[in-house]
Amino acid sequence: MNMKHLKQLLAVFLMGAACTMQAQRSEALLEKNWKFSKGDFKEASQPEFNDTKWESVVIPHDWAIFGPFDMNNDLQNVAVTQNFEKKASLKTGRTGGLPYVGTGWYRTCFDAPADKEVTLLFDGAMSEARVYINGKEACFWPFGYNSFHCNVTSLLNKDGKNNTLAVRLENRPQSSRWYPGAGLYRNVHLIVTDKIHVPVWGTQITTPHVSKDFAAVRLQTKIDNTSEKTAIRVETEILSPEGKVVTRKENTSRINHGQPFEQNFIVNAPELWSPESPSLYKAVSKIYADDKLVDTYTTRFGIRSIEYIADKGFYLNGEHRKFQGVCNHHDLGPLGAAINVAALRHQLTLL
Repeated sequence: MNMKHLKQLLAVFLMGAACTMQAQRSEALLEKNWKFSKGDFKEASQPEFNDTKWESVVIPHDWAIFGPFDMNNDLQNVAVTQNFEKKASLKTGRTGGLPYVGTGWYRTCFDAPADKEVTLLFDGAMSEARVYINGKEACFWPFGYNSFHCNVTSLLNKDGKNNTLAVRLENRPQSSRWYPGAGLYRNVHLIVTDKIHVPVWGTQITTPHVSKDFAAVRLQTKIDNTSEKTAIRVETEILSPEGKVVTRKENTSRINHGQPFEQNFIVNAPELWSPESPSLYKAVSKIYADDKLVDTYTTRFGIRSIEYIADKGFYLNGEHRKFQGVCNHHDLGPLGAAINVAALRHQLTLL
């Protein structure tokens, strides 16, 4: 092979690699370079707002755990009907005496490709979250205990650079009778994909038949921004808990009326999930639109059968099981509600 042909081959290889890299989704945590302040600020959603005097924080963050403690923070003059009280009396300490009631703002900036779809995923925000991009409201999510996401593509600056993300959070009085935490107490994800992509939580896996010999696995994949004319091909590999490919499938179809793309697999001699042996498989799906790779999406799952039988109870993998649980709030005691993986693992180990 002469040098000219070698250069041509190398150019084709690099172009193919570049196209593959561009087609893959990317995900990043927005952890650092946040500004925070308690209180309400009318113009805090605007890019030109001056937040230089605000506190610099790292997400996850719980502003209420910093105190100060005060019995008046959760003082309630009530009669507890569960205790058969008929006369109201002062009750304190129900929420730890922490000042969780009030409003707080978070601000940061981020860059994103101008020609991609951009989604923000919030694992936990306490509460009444209003999310703004470059001064415009992207979404509102009132529930403090649920994860939520919003597509912000249309609100980004034209070049994708220096986008202002502002989040207003408010805990209302008497909204809780235990300590709920306050702020962006879990991770914030920046997800970048092609226009045609699998959305957040876009797959569903079920196991219609499970036995020691084999398991049937059904994978349904939602794919956004396709038309009925777009030819969709999905190549999926099922990986064992050890990371080996146990089965694969390639299917082609068209997405009609937003219905999910369905694939069915047989996994021989499956490793069944149970509390004692929590074996997890992975379904790695490559999404092609008109023969162009547009997304790769991984779904982790366990193979197990569940059944409820009247007058007998719950059965897992054909065995009768009892539920054992505990009322465990999401905060980590004196560490607050900001998620800490090591502390959470320690807590669960103790339980």
